[in-house]
Amino acid sequence: MDSVVYLGGLVVLFLLWVKVKGLEYVIIHQRWIFVCLFLLPLSVIFDIYYYLRAWVIFNMCSAPKLHDQRVRDIQRQVVRVEPLANMGQVTALLNSIGWTLPVLPELDDLTVGGLVMGTGIESSSHIYGLFQHICVAYELVLADGSLVRCTAEENSELFYAVPWSCGTLGFLVAAEIRIIPARRYVRLRYEPVSGLEKICQKFSSESANKKNQFVEGLVYSRDQAVIMTGVMTEEAESDKINSIGHYYKPWFYKHVESYLRANRSGVEYIPLRHYYHRHTRSIFWELQDIIPFGNHPAFRYLFGWMVPPKISLLKLTQGETIRKLYEQHHVVQDMLVPMKHLEQSISAFHNDINVYPLWLCPFVLPSQPGMVHPKGNEDELYVDIGAYGEPSSKQFEAQASMRQLEKFVRGVHGFQMLYADVYMNREEFWEMFDGSLYQKLREQLNCKEAFPEVYDKICKSARH
Repeated sequence: MDSVVYLGGLVVLFLLWVKVKGLEYVIIHQRWIFVCLFLLPLSVIFDIYYYLRAWVIFNMCSAPKLHDQRVRDIQRQVVRVEPLANMGQVTALLNSIGWTLPVLPELDDLTVGGLVMGTGIESSSHIYGLFQHICVAYELVLADGSLVRCTAEENSELFYAVPWSCGTLGFLVAAEIRIIPARRYVRLRYEPVSGLEKICQKFSSESANKKNQFVEGLVYSRDQAVIMTGVMTEEAESDKINSIGHYYKPWFYKHVESYLRANRSGVEYIPLRHYYHRHTRSIFWELQDIIPFGNHPAFRYLFGWMVPPKISLLKLTQGETIRKLYEQHHVVQDMLVPMKHLEQSISAFHNDINVYPLWLCPFVLPSQPGMVHPKGNEDELYVDIGAYGEPSSKQFEAQASMRQLEKFVRGVHGFQMLYADVYMNREEFWEMFDGSLYQKLREQLNCKEAFPEVYDKICKSARH
């Protein structure tokens, strides 16, 4: 009798295990059901609301009599924006009047505030640096309620300490950002490259070539990549224009992969705003894991106008259980490493997490005060390696694997973007980042009672 009860208990436990594992599988691999039925329609409603809101602000809160003043403002080649302005709104306004930002991160919903307090990057960053490096002034409300303006000359220590501080020195209320003349198209060249050493050599040489206004690499396996270089232009060959931003077009990373599969190089002319937001519709390649059939022509033509779902809604609706499951089965990381360590870094990503494609974006890191700067006293060329997706490594375990990768990045004097899950302890965190100026400002501005330290705000070991 006891044996029967024991066996019965084992059967029940086995069924419960199957049920739990089945639920995990559905949550991870069938999330498209909830996204398609609920989040996509809700995202469309949000887009309509924000479009109407922006239209009202632009048309009701401005006037023709201010035209001359606005022209003079543009002539100073600086645009002043509030922190909630996003990249989609900025490009829609600036491109329509012939201007653009020197560094314009890809996703529509990225806000100025997030890009200043965190960081931002674009394929033009090998010339201009990170988003913080095109900002010329910040306005902040400090812990005592005072409003302060800071620039490289005025309150300079605060100016250099704000980026990467994640809102722990004060509330950003405005930023002044450089602008440059825009052109109608980007002439983009696609070049497949095979072999890890050749990939790194090609990417490094193109990144060092300042004639390239845009440089980007998509690595589809350890030994296969497509390197893209581009320049802005007013003219285009009509038979080579590709408006990749239209909802029915193939996702950009899939389009790029077609050059790799065909083993051929090519040139296209992409409308400027389409180029800037080339990764928006598929959230780089994250949407492939959420809606596996999202790039199918039938889905694109019927429902492509509804994508992408709002990232904020995806996060808001995932809940703690889904968040923990995604943490174990999914990686979203950007690691910034010196260009001279690119080959070694790709190998580390391959061994520790094995996620493809990898996004490569070069940037120059100026020798300036703040949390992030080169090891020496000279500017240095770095590269952002972005990994977004489900790890293929059978040995992947979220905390152990990511701590191993973080250790490697610290060892080459690299940096981890702070929007992602950070597993370092406090000592390791401040080994990676230079906290000297930041801690000095925290003390001077009496921030400790008003704002948490940046580590306590973003690191998993401090929050959980």
